[in-house]
Amino acid sequence: PVVLQIGFSLVGGALTDRVGGKNMASASCALTCAAGLVFMASTGFAMMLTAQVLMVIARAMFWPATWSMASQLAGNSARQLGRLNSITSAGQIAGTAAAGFLIAAAGFFYSFSILAAVGFVSLAFNQAFRQAAAASGGPAGSIFATYRMLFQKRSIRYAVLCSYISALPVSLSFSFYPILLVEQGFDTNATGTLISLRGVGAIIGGIIAGYLVKQVRGGRAPLVAAIIVGVSVALCAAVSQSALIAFFLFIVGAGSAVMTLYFQMLIGQVSSREARGSAMALGGLGWSLSHLSVPLAMGYIKDAIGIHAAFYTIGGFALLCGIALVPLQRWAFAGEPPDKPA
Repeated sequence: PVVLQIGFSLVGGALTDRVGGKNMASASCALTCAAGLVFMASTGFAMMLTAQVLMVIARAMFWPATWSMASQLAGNSARQLGRLNSITSAGQIAGTAAAGFLIAAAGFFYSFSILAAVGFVSLAFNQAFRQAAAASGGPAGSIFATYRMLFQKRSIRYAVLCSYISALPVSLSFSFYPILLVEQGFDTNATGTLISLRGVGAIIGGIIAGYLVKQVRGGRAPLVAAIIVGVSVALCAAVSQSALIAFFLFIVGAGSAVMTLYFQMLIGQVSSREARGSAMALGGLGWSLSHLSVPLAMGYIKDAIGIHAAFYTIGGFALLCGIALVPLQRWAFAGEPPDKPA
C-alpha cells in the first residue's frame, strides 16, 4: 500500500493543480465510500485487495488536496494548517477507538457500512465548503516537467527531509511501538492507551505550533522538533515506568506536529498557487518514504541486536538528521527570495 500511495499521491497532487483541491477531496470521499461498500461485499482476497487499493487512492488524493486548500485559506496560514493537523490527529484517535468498539459490537460487515457512511457524509460536507481557491488549470507543461522543476528547488528537497523526520514517530506507532510496549510487560489495553498519547501530543503540538512557527527561514523550530523526536524515540525504549513512557510518547507527538507544520509552511512559501498541489505531494513523499523504510530498518536491526537497540539506533538517526538540518537549511535557502507573510 505504501508503494502504491507514493505513485498515486504524485498523480493526485498534479490533478489538484489542474481540477482544484475541492474536486480532488470530493473524489477522495467518494472512493472511501466505495471502498467501504466493496469491503462489505468482500468474500475473498481479490475483493479485499480491490477495496484496499481504493482506500490507498483515496488517501493519496486526500492529503495533497486538503493541504493545498488549507495553505490558501484566508488568515494566518500557520494557524490554519495547525488546526487542520490537530483535527486530523484527533480524528485518528477517535476513529481508531470507534472502529475497535464497532467491530467488537457489530462485526466487520456493519463496521464497514459505517465507513461507507462516513465517506458519504464527508462528501456532503465537502460539497458545502465554499472557501477553496478556484482551480487555475494547473502549471504549464506536463506533470513530469512540473515535478522536475519543483524538485530542482533546494528548499523542496529540504522540506522532504523535514517531512521524513515528522513522519518517523507515526511510522513507529503503526509498527514497533506496540511490540516494544508489550515486550516491556504492558497488556494490550495499556499499550493502546499509551500509544494514543502520541496522537494527543500531536493535537496539542499542532495548536501550539500554529502560534510558534512564524517563518520558514528560522532554523530553531525544525532543529528543536527533530531533537525532540530523536531523543524521545530513544528514551522511550530506555525506561520502563509507564509515566515516563507516556511523557516521551506525548512529547514525540508534539515534536512531530511542529515539524509537520514547518514543512507544510515551507512548501507553501516556496511554491506558487498554480503548483501548490504538486509541491504538497512532494512534501508528502517524505511521509511515504518514512512509512516504507522505518519499519523495514527496525525489523532488520531488531533481529540483529534487539528491539531496544533498534529504538536507540533510529532515535540517534533522527537526532543526526536534525543536526544536519542546520547546514542544510542555509544550503536550501541560498539565493531564495525572502519569506512571504504567513
